[in-house]
Amino acid sequence: MADDLGDEWWTQGDNSDVSEVEEDTQPLEEEQPKKSTSKKRKGEKQVQDNTKKKKRKKTVKKECFITQERSEEKDDKESNKNKKRRKKKTITDVLTSAEPVPGSPADLVSLLKSHHSQTRSVIEQEELMLSESCFLSSNDLTHSLSSYLKEVCPKWAKIQKQHSQTRSVVLLIVCGSALRTIDLIKHLIAFKGQAKVLKLFAKHIKVDEQIKLLSKGVTHIAVGTPGRICALLEKEGLTTQGLKYLVLDWNYRDQKHRRMVDIPEVKGDLLKMMDHGLIQSCREGTVKIGLF
Repeated sequence: MADDLGDEWWTQGDNSDVSEVEEDTQPLEEEQPKKSTSKKRKGEKQVQDNTKKKKRKKTVKKECFITQERSEEKDDKESNKNKKRRKKKTITDVLTSAEPVPGSPADLVSLLKSHHSQTRSVIEQEELMLSESCFLSSNDLTHSLSSYLKEVCPKWAKIQKQHSQTRSVVLLIVCGSALRTIDLIKHLIAFKGQAKVLKLFAKHIKVDEQIKLLSKGVTHIAVGTPGRICALLEKEGLTTQGLKYLVLDWNYRDQKHRRMVDIPEVKGDLLKMMDHGLIQSCREGTVKIGLF
């Protein structure tokens, strides 16, 4: 029985076990490189993710810096704009910062000269020049209207009685607005005596009504705006025949610190008014100009 089994029966059994062991180990060895490759891939993915995150972080930082720079540029532009806006000054700003200086005859002469230089020839300009003899003493910013008129018109009571012409006045006071006209008429109480005063402005009063008032009786003092006075002179409702004193409300400033000549419309009307026979009367010596 033993001989039939063969002499190397034990080796066959051992080889089968070894082969089984080898078969078992081979898949393990094959699985190990797969695991190592998967680990490598995972590691590479992690590295890639980390690099992407770093790049994102870097780009975010750059974006932050860019936005900060842009915001700083915007702030600089806004500050520059504000500076430019601050530099721009209006007429009121200039007048409020400047100290009030009393008007002088040279101011009116230069104003008339600049006006006539645009429309008149050189010869005509010389004929319209005003000399110092055409002016009364100017207000030095210490007088009220009554005290100033008493100084420049010391013989007012006598002159007032001698006046008998209609459509004419002895004293003409020119100011910049209707409200200022009413204020000046109130300030005349201490000076006027028995003289008749008429207000000449466009607010609520028609030109024809004022012409009727001037033609009906004798008027000694008229206070008004240059626009309405110019209209009356054009229509001959007011003449310069009996006029002796022309007083300009030169130094008064309104709520915006503007003088009468600082307002373009009033300034234009004043220059037109002066061209309607007043400059010629001053040159002839019949009318004297005072700057109050």
